Amino acid sequence: MPYTILPPTEGSETVLPTLETERLLLRAPLAEDVDAIAAACQDADIQHWTVVPSPYRRADAEYFVHRLAPDGLQSGANLVWCVLEKDTGVLVGTQALVARRPGVAEVGFWTSKETRGRGYTVEAMLALARWAFTERQVRRLEWVAYVGNEPSLAVARRAGFTIEGTLRSYAEQRGVFRDSWMGSLLPGDLEP
Repeated sequence: MPYTILPPTEGSETVLPTLETERLLLRAPLAEDVDAIAAACQDADIQHWTVVPSPYRRADAEYFVHRLAPDGLQSGANLVWCVLEKDTGVLVGTQALVARRPGVAEVGFWTSKETRGRGYTVEAMLALARWAFTERQVRRLEWVAYVGNEPSLAVARRAGFTIEGTLRSYAEQRGVFRDSWMGSLLPGDLEP
């Protein structure tokens, strides 16, 4: 049974909100992002630790922007934001909320190699979490990463996720099920 993050509102258009933090802008992917997404996803770490296609082609970025993100928004099952530096407009990465069960969503992300280590991913994730908890009645936000993805684990910890354990053969990547770490963030875990 498919779940949604966006409850249907009679007579309203489904629009992904733009979120803003001190340093970042989170907005829907646009055609102008295709080249930056394609370039960022050439990074071996992104291909190794996420579900992006490998090898990654420009056509994959076009599909992401023009089909995956709009279809996910329309269904409410997979909401995708591009994360940009507010001052420069440089693409930092992406953040996503994937509906798992009623009231539960999983956060997914990647960060460009050039912008790692600046705290951007944590900042974007916390903005997304606050929005999900206050605007979309998410009661539990889950983080999942393949075992060994230490950078993702560090991001989850800095964002305040409680690491709950290792799930054997849990998450699929290109047809292979891999052991995965899971953590959760609840509304009360966020600092005011």
